[in-house]
Amino acid sequence: MTSPAQPPAPSPVLMAEMTWPDYAEALERNPVVFLPTGALEQHGPHLPMGVDHMLPLAIAEEIARDIGGVVAAPVCYGYKSMTRSAGGPFFPGSTGLDAATLTGIVRDIIRELVRHGVRRICVLDGNYENLWFLNEGIDLAMRDAAGKDLRVMCLQHWDFLTEDTLAQVFPEGYPGIELEHAAVLETSLMMHFYPHLVRADLIPDNKAAYAPPYDAWPPHRDWVAPEGNLVSAAGASPAKGALMAEQYRRDIGAAVRGEFGLGA
Repeated sequence: MTSPAQPPAPSPVLMAEMTWPDYAEALERNPVVFLPTGALEQHGPHLPMGVDHMLPLAIAEEIARDIGGVVAAPVCYGYKSMTRSAGGPFFPGSTGLDAATLTGIVRDIIRELVRHGVRRICVLDGNYENLWFLNEGIDLAMRDAAGKDLRVMCLQHWDFLTEDTLAQVFPEGYPGIELEHAAVLETSLMMHFYPHLVRADLIPDNKAAYAPPYDAWPPHRDWVAPEGNLVSAAGASPAKGALMAEQYRRDIGAAVRGEFGLGA
């Protein structure tokens, strides 16, 4: 007779799993608080719709463990799915926010973190379309926190991939992050961080649908492959995911340490 599996222990860095006294004690160290942001949208037939907030959460948790940081609960919704970079509004589940809504959410969360006593924040994003609206929310939050010595950095994880890493992950050439939706990059990282959520039997090897270099309203369905991913994901592997995750842990970690004056 097998014994029941033991439930996992609460993470020592995830704010959502802390009690309030634990969180208060952590804040006494003036930690970097990570705010993962992403989206809820289709990621092909083989990946869950939460990829864009799940990956920043996993990356942030690793780095927070290394530097004694805290990871706030992620912003699970992002800006509207755009046709040429995320498949558009044609798939059930893709749930986008207006720009002002996303900006307001980020502003409010930062304001609340500052009220708690947080003074160092890293917004770590995983949704291509989010960036400028995150920047606006941060900028407005900085105005709100005038005189409180708040410092914030904002990044999107794929910008840290070096040419050497990209050459190993994409031996036939990197198509660019705009097309890498639900393809090799994200599938490999999900295989590494969340292998139980990857439907390996459904990984698509489709050709990319053609889209001209402009957007249009109403959006055109024939600009998107039926599967939802924008290029083939067939080259994904757990090893590639591990390679990228290790570089993120090293190089994003170094950037955070440098920006906030932390020791190595």
